[in-house]
Amino acid sequence: MTKLNSDVIDRFKGTLRGPLLQPADAGYDQARTVWNAMIDRRPALIACCAGTADVRAAVAFARDHGLPLAVRGGGHGIAGNAVCDDGLVINLSGMRAVHVDPQARLAFVGGGATLGDADHETQAYALAVPFGINSTTGVAGLALGGGFGWLSRVMGLTVDSLVGAEIVTADGERRHVSQQQEPDLFWAIRGGGGNFGVVTQFEFALHPVGPLVTAGLVVFPSAQGRAVMRQYRDFVNSLPDELSVWAVLRKAPPLPFLPSEVHGQDIVALAVFSPLAPDAALPMIAPLRGFGQVLGEHVGPMPYTAWQKIFDPMLTFGARNYWKSHNFTALSDEAIDVVLRYAGSVPTPQCEIFLGLLGGKANEPAPDATAYPHRHVQFAMNVHGRWTDAADDARCMGWAREFFAAAAPYAAGSVYINFMTQDEGARIREAYGANYERLVQVKRRYDPENLFHFNHNVPPGLPPDVT
Repeated sequence: MTKLNSDVIDRFKGTLRGPLLQPADAGYDQARTVWNAMIDRRPALIACCAGTADVRAAVAFARDHGLPLAVRGGGHGIAGNAVCDDGLVINLSGMRAVHVDPQARLAFVGGGATLGDADHETQAYALAVPFGINSTTGVAGLALGGGFGWLSRVMGLTVDSLVGAEIVTADGERRHVSQQQEPDLFWAIRGGGGNFGVVTQFEFALHPVGPLVTAGLVVFPSAQGRAVMRQYRDFVNSLPDELSVWAVLRKAPPLPFLPSEVHGQDIVALAVFSPLAPDAALPMIAPLRGFGQVLGEHVGPMPYTAWQKIFDPMLTFGARNYWKSHNFTALSDEAIDVVLRYAGSVPTPQCEIFLGLLGGKANEPAPDATAYPHRHVQFAMNVHGRWTDAADDARCMGWAREFFAAAAPYAAGSVYINFMTQDEGARIREAYGANYERLVQVKRRYDPENLFHFNHNVPPGLPPDVT
């Protein structure tokens, strides 16, 4: 790190509208804290940006002074790339504005906004973007990695609704990107992560959703897990796009619709969602109840914004988290057996395995239509290790890694970039597949010095004529 004297820092501070925090300042620890408590880094400076001008100034400062540079949107990424040691963090949490144009069905979302921020504004007009499943997730990290959730089967991925963006690139310039303006850069940010600059505003196409949807949980005992999971696999193969069903295997939390004796027991929960009204959705959901003995269920109409927050209590800031993930094009009997075996040996009650269902509209675009390439994947499986005591690190991480290795022979050999932890750099080519080389070319054009490297990095490499 370049040593910076106080005069240089003061001059930088004078170029910003938002505050510039140093380690001794009030608010510094809060600004450097991210969702995953395993990440404990201390940047030299945190620029709490109030607008695009601040972002441009911060990018230029980091570049000109040779500082490591990290960008924080929601701070929710499992890898912790939102904060770095001894460098500069661009903190976008002050840029959370969301503007909705209901006539044009467009939403303009600030780079620091969360899914909850955006859902709150768009649902005022019964409109939505196909986001993820946790309201505290940052829009930026989700969208830049591809983004999928409850609406993806009927509306596609988050990036499929992205129609434009404002981005500050490594040269400090603000650029508007779309299919018509700098289309290669626009292609790259739709799944290519934070490799290409700081997105200060996203422009999303909106879709009619809500305000009420049909959603809930149907819960089975793990003793019937094999029968439930095999029937689930067969059921989703012919599912209409308007219905999504995810499988979650964990110990039962104290949900009010479950008998108290079930709390803490191993369960298989099928999380169901449809944007349709109950009279249309409930008949499609009804066959699930025949998969086994139902321990409890809570399915019916609810506000979309409420369903988007339903898992927030199990994904709060401050716990230690470690993930391993596989994509699957199909679930074999052997894969199901591996899932059940490891779900039955979770090291803490907070750990879980979930299978997020894709397909439908999420799989219609060509693999090279966006930087996100996995248009053939049916399930994104995440092994979610979560605990509170650092003394449990080795045990919990070991469980996740052992499961990952055991499931690998039945997986697709690819991975969703947003589920990758900080120790998985070797999997980046798996994350991008045939799109990797094009990403390198875009990186070489817009960030040839790899200023934006504190991410799941796609380095610019050498141009073709350099040996």
